[in-house]
Amino acid sequence: MTSPAAPAAERIPEAVHRRRWAILGVLMLSLLIVVLDNSILNVAIKTISTPAPTGLGASQSELEWAINSYTLVFAGLLFSAGLLGDRIGRKKVLLGGLAVFGIGSALAAESGSPAQLIAFRALMALGAAFVMPATLAVLMNVFEREEQPKAIGIWAGGVGLAIAIGPITGGVLLDHFWWGSVFLINVPIVVLAIALMVWLVPDSRDPRPGRIDPVGVVLSVVGLVLLVYGIIKGGELADFTDPVVLATIGAGLVVLAAFVVFEKRSDHPSIDVTYFKNRVFSAAIAAIALVFFALMGVTFFSVFYTQSVRGYSPLQTGLLMLPLAAAQMIFAPRARLVVDRFGNRATTTAGMLVITATLALFGTLDADTPIWWLEVVFFFMGAGMAHIMTPTSVVIMQALPREKAGSASALSNTFRQVGGALGIAVLGSVLSTSYRNGIEGHLGLLPAGARDAAGESIEATLGVAAKLGARGEGLVGPANDAFLHAMHVTAFWGAGVALIGAVVVAAFLPGRPPAQKEDAEPELVRSES
Repeated sequence: MTSPAAPAAERIPEAVHRRRWAILGVLMLSLLIVVLDNSILNVAIKTISTPAPTGLGASQSELEWAINSYTLVFAGLLFSAGLLGDRIGRKKVLLGGLAVFGIGSALAAESGSPAQLIAFRALMALGAAFVMPATLAVLMNVFEREEQPKAIGIWAGGVGLAIAIGPITGGVLLDHFWWGSVFLINVPIVVLAIALMVWLVPDSRDPRPGRIDPVGVVLSVVGLVLLVYGIIKGGELADFTDPVVLATIGAGLVVLAAFVVFEKRSDHPSIDVTYFKNRVFSAAIAAIALVFFALMGVTFFSVFYTQSVRGYSPLQTGLLMLPLAAAQMIFAPRARLVVDRFGNRATTTAGMLVITATLALFGTLDADTPIWWLEVVFFFMGAGMAHIMTPTSVVIMQALPREKAGSASALSNTFRQVGGALGIAVLGSVLSTSYRNGIEGHLGLLPAGARDAAGESIEATLGVAAKLGARGEGLVGPANDAFLHAMHVTAFWGAGVALIGAVVVAAFLPGRPPAQKEDAEPELVRSES
């Protein structure tokens, strides 16, 4: 069985081919700001939750929505943004997306309340939704097929660079400036990226886009927004049996099912859903969703572990993330060599098993665990990610024709975002429920109103303890113990999900390429060696 790879495409124009690596650098700069923004925000969460003038005094729920408003808009529009890029031109979409992202960043920096921050984060996501799929789509149109795995590996390594730069930059800014500087830093990067893009990057589009599919576009946006909102709401309430949550998630699934049915019957579909009949393509998509479910859900609490339990500053927390980023930068560009030697199945399965092990190791961390042990865990986590993201991205992007690159990239990123949102919501609710169960027995002396608020999170408990002064010191130890237990429980849940991902890729991804076994010259990605 073979994946629906593109027929032999025309060669890349020589003028574009000569500057392909410079173009890749510009694309990585554009990707950098989108990824960097989220990693910066994770470090700034604690500062933003501090009352004015230091922060905005955002509650736990408001902090979650500062993250989730971005996720909701980003995931909801990714697919449509990829289609629009294929139709009107990826360079135009990239430039417009960068401009909107920059404006949203400037406004977010000047937010006067949590509500404003949530709204401007949504505006930033609107721009980012047009940037993310277009970067990979342009890459596929400036590199020949034989160089695409190497280019995608370097592109994936850029994510590692952003993971490193984000927390460190955020920590330095928060040490010297106000919290809004973590958003304002995006503006000069956006200006530089736009200038370089106008100069270097060629435009590309689908030469035969067909008729517009407005019904499909609307169904995809409505379905994704309802699904992601329901997931987020379930995590916020820590109750996925709530009628509103069930109704919203159910409605999202119904609308997405209607989207699939409509696309199958349409003579001009937004996406050919028959691609999902190919088990290699579907397994690669599933692997991305599952790994981000596990990673986003578990690493979300690592900031609270390092800052609240261990007492590290935002800058120190950023520096602690360096091994994860360094591993991605080292291994992502080289993952294609491992695939050439051992095949997609062995490489990706090993990566998923490494992620499973590192998530399980979070269950060994305590308040006095040597910090070098956390660094080792982060390094292997980054190495595991590098050997998952590069092979699966290559499989997905080479499965669809080059002119549909925007759609392929959007599909990959949509499943990644939905998986990440689901991970934060589901594993976040596991963390919240487990923490509340562990701490509520120690909150009996507090007034009823304060008791409920203090049980919401470790930050809320420590905030109440600080206000009580000497009387609140007795809450610090139980809060740390309750959080550590909740973190361990959540880590094992995440490891279980990653293990499921390992089983999926071991069963369905292709083995060692035939070219490595015999003197064949295969053009297609095969499901079985």
